[in-house]
Amino acid sequence: MTAPWAGRPTASLFGQLLALIGLSLVAAQAISLFLLFNLPPPAPDFYRIGEIVQTLRGSPPTFTERHPLTVTIAKTPPHLVMEGRMTPKIRAQIAAGLGVPVERVQVASTSRFPFSDRRVFRVIRDRMAREGGEVEDHFMIAPFKVAVQQPDGRWKVLSPERGIGLDAWQQRIVLLFLLSALAMTPVAFVFARRLSAPIRLFTDAAERLGRDPRAPPLSLKGSAEISVAVKAFNDMQERLRRYVEDRTAMVGAIAHDLRTPLTRLRFRIENVPEDVRVKMAADIDQMEAMISAALTFVRDTSRPGERTLLELSSLLESVCDEMADTGADTQVELGEKVVLEGDPLALRRLFANLLENAVKFGGRARARVYRDGASAIVEIEDDGPGIPPEEMERVFEPFYRREPSRSRQTGGIGLGLAVVRSVARGHGGDVVLENRLGGGLTARVQLPI
Repeated sequence: MTAPWAGRPTASLFGQLLALIGLSLVAAQAISLFLLFNLPPPAPDFYRIGEIVQTLRGSPPTFTERHPLTVTIAKTPPHLVMEGRMTPKIRAQIAAGLGVPVERVQVASTSRFPFSDRRVFRVIRDRMAREGGEVEDHFMIAPFKVAVQQPDGRWKVLSPERGIGLDAWQQRIVLLFLLSALAMTPVAFVFARRLSAPIRLFTDAAERLGRDPRAPPLSLKGSAEISVAVKAFNDMQERLRRYVEDRTAMVGAIAHDLRTPLTRLRFRIENVPEDVRVKMAADIDQMEAMISAALTFVRDTSRPGERTLLELSSLLESVCDEMADTGADTQVELGEKVVLEGDPLALRRLFANLLENAVKFGGRARARVYRDGASAIVEIEDDGPGIPPEEMERVFEPFYRREPSRSRQTGGIGLGLAVVRSVARGHGGDVVLENRLGGGLTARVQLPI
């Protein structure tokens, strides 16, 4: 398994994440600065001095497109007093329009556009030139406050009413954020895909190892941390493979070597009394059967079969037909065609064991195949007595036999279900047993497609 970037120089995972974060910040700031200095400024709400004076006198304003002017009464004047070369002219015009001394008029504003942002001033100047009038004498830009002291000492404060929603500069900030995020989305996607691809391939390799310890070692190049993890993974896989092979070989050797003393025992019992010799011969035959089954089990599990594409329903139907020819009551429910990759001989042995158990302990076997998502499900039902819940897992243990229904007289030695589970898990699936409500047992085999 080779990564798409195999052979390329790579940095550590920490370095790649740091590069992604740094690139994102630099790109976002660059986009924001570019838009800030190149987009035209938002057109602010500006009010003529005559409109302000008219509203302070109590007459309703005549404009409708801008925020309305509101008047409140306060004990103190605004704190943020406007300072600039135009402020005295604005105060003088308002005082003259209201007929009050200039000292009783205060002008405050949180906007510095008329005095520090020439582009905003240029926009307003062009608009005022179209409408007529001189710019310097006829407008104020929101937000501002105009306060006039009343005879009782209180202050009448006029200010534009804040509208619902975002103002022009807030909208611009949101626009900058959205455009920066949009520009960085492809970059973040590429980095995220590059960083997550080794982890995804690592996950696939671990799942493959669970199915087949003899799978080829993982060849994956990525960050420095990934390279270390790959080496540790391959070492672990090699140790697991040697462990399984050593234990399998040991069991096979023990079973094979037991045949020699059993053969000697068979010759030595020829001189014992007839009644004792028959019983001893039966025990020896049983031991030889167990040894043969153990050798077959070890041989089958240690020799991986060739995987090919096969149609599961046809395979199951052929097994049932062969058993029906010998008089077994087996039926297959015709269903959808399910194709998967597997070992035909191993799967045939799996289905044969389950069908034989169903016929032996339940009188008949009914099988069906269907697809469930990304898995193929094979269910084999019988009409037998079922299995107690506490023994559902124990029956899969090698050489375990239930009494009396699964005694030695039935012919089994306790390896059938162990082979079934070994084959199913070797294909990345599993097998479970369930008691049916109306009586009988269901063996459910799940195999990945």
